[in-house]
Amino acid sequence: MRYYIADSTLFLRGLFTAVSTGAGGGLARVSTIVNHTVSADFREDDPTRYLEVIVAAEGLPPSFFGLLTAVSMNALCILQYDFITVFVTAGFSPGHTDGAGTINIIVHSNEGFSDAALLGAVITATEAKAGALAAMGRACTGTPTDAVVVACDASAVPRHRYAGPVTPAGSRVYEAVSFGVREALMRHEGQIRRSTASFFIFSRFGGEHWVEWKPDACPWYPCHYPGQSCEFCYCPLYPCGDPALGKEVLSSSGGTVWSCEDCTLLHDPGTAAYLRRNPEASLGELRRRRKKK
Repeated sequence: MRYYIADSTLFLRGLFTAVSTGAGGGLARVSTIVNHTVSADFREDDPTRYLEVIVAAEGLPPSFFGLLTAVSMNALCILQYDFITVFVTAGFSPGHTDGAGTINIIVHSNEGFSDAALLGAVITATEAKAGALAAMGRACTGTPTDAVVVACDASAVPRHRYAGPVTPAGSRVYEAVSFGVREALMRHEGQIRRSTASFFIFSRFGGEHWVEWKPDACPWYPCHYPGQSCEFCYCPLYPCGDPALGKEVLSSSGGTVWSCEDCTLLHDPGTAAYLRRNPEASLGELRRRRKKK
């Protein structure tokens, strides 16, 4: 899975088996998932057609699932919990008793899900969202236009038959969505201000907790060498699976996790700038470009 933000749209690229409750949703194999920001007064009789134009304008094939939101992508929260990545934008209008607004949640798993697990993860994500709203004192369990997309890599062997909140996959989805909805709402409502999307990783160092990565005042800089680029510290290629760049290591939970602690590919300023200009660039293309330097 690759993701990037272009203008006012989050794009996830790959080959996914996915389920969506959004416009044109269902269960399908898709190559793109989008969350697109529209104006607060947006009115469109055919949102699926509108999204088709967005995807086509990016030069992408028409197999996609799409979501719409009035929330800026600067308030987007991206959360990594082992093999689960969650993307959340959250809008909520407290002046409306019906909870007017939109909370969009995209869940991606590097590990394979059965169809039942994909559908179960929609329920789990919705439960987590409702719990987060309750914890924030909101008087409803969601908004009229909320949507969820759950996807896994289509080539992955289905390791997870179910994704309820007490399963290995579902517990990660629940925790990431619960934390992400709260953080996303605080950014949209101005309680926390960020000029770009926020990135979180679930850490087990010093006890289990979420850590927000911020490029400024990073206590680990320089983690590789002075002058490195930190723009893609939260690597959009992870886990790349390339043995020349990383390896599987034992995790503190007893499983395995992809370690790329010695990889400097996207810390190279020229390579990082190239990927920013060409977000669809493949891993091989990036490696060849750096080798030619």
